[in-house]
Amino acid sequence: MPQANGMHVTLDAPPVEFGAINMPFAFTLKIRGIESLDFIPAGKQTRVELSSTWQHPSFYGRFLPDPQTQQVGEAGFHALWSVDALASNVAESLYKCQAISCYDSFGIRLMEPINVYSLSDRASKYGFLFVCLTFAAIFLFEILKNLAIHPAQYALVGLALAMFFLLLLSLSEHLDFVLAYLIASAACVILIGFYLSAVLRSAKRGISAGALLSGLFGSLYGLLESEDNALMLGSLLMFALLAMAMVTTRRLDWYGLGQSSADNAAII
Repeated sequence: MPQANGMHVTLDAPPVEFGAINMPFAFTLKIRGIESLDFIPAGKQTRVELSSTWQHPSFYGRFLPDPQTQQVGEAGFHALWSVDALASNVAESLYKCQAISCYDSFGIRLMEPINVYSLSDRASKYGFLFVCLTFAAIFLFEILKNLAIHPAQYALVGLALAMFFLLLLSLSEHLDFVLAYLIASAACVILIGFYLSAVLRSAKRGISAGALLSGLFGSLYGLLESEDNALMLGSLLMFALLAMAMVTTRRLDWYGLGQSSADNAAII
């Protein structure tokens, strides 16, 4: 019968006998829409054995499964807990009608390391970095080709990049993530490349900027799909971009740029 907390059942009075009383029971419980399952070792000997096809279990709590019987792989997992009453004070707390501490519980959490929303969230965390790298590339075009780009044009490019993450999230709810990522990135690359062709005053420069942006989107997808090597790949990408910027501007006279700007202002 349902109660305020948990599930309860009324048992018949046990027979009056000497010695231990065995009361076997069993029930089927259908669980749907949960992320974790907890157990409290209330018996003298608590034994819990779980098997599932889920590939990413996370065991937590005071007691962990027996490492000799624990199996986790592509086919799923199998885990066995065996907890003695001497290792837990749950039975003593029940006998004294005291509150049971959650510290004595153990359980399993069904992790989902990569899904649509987690991938979209991880992608959005790289949004600021993407905007900065794109602005840096445009700034390099501006100083190397002696162009004058208005801050409003930078802002429009930044808004186009921000739209990528919104498109990615909305499309991934209806399409496969790979297809949604391809559509969103292609739309942004085409839009920004077409816009920069006019801003940078050359279709070739716009295509080059679009190609660089395509490389950034491809690198971002690799970071999203890499569950174990994301930090290393991200570090290598940042190092490569920094090295490219340093090599490109190694002979640039930054003081000369400032002097030229001052001379132009004086002439005006």
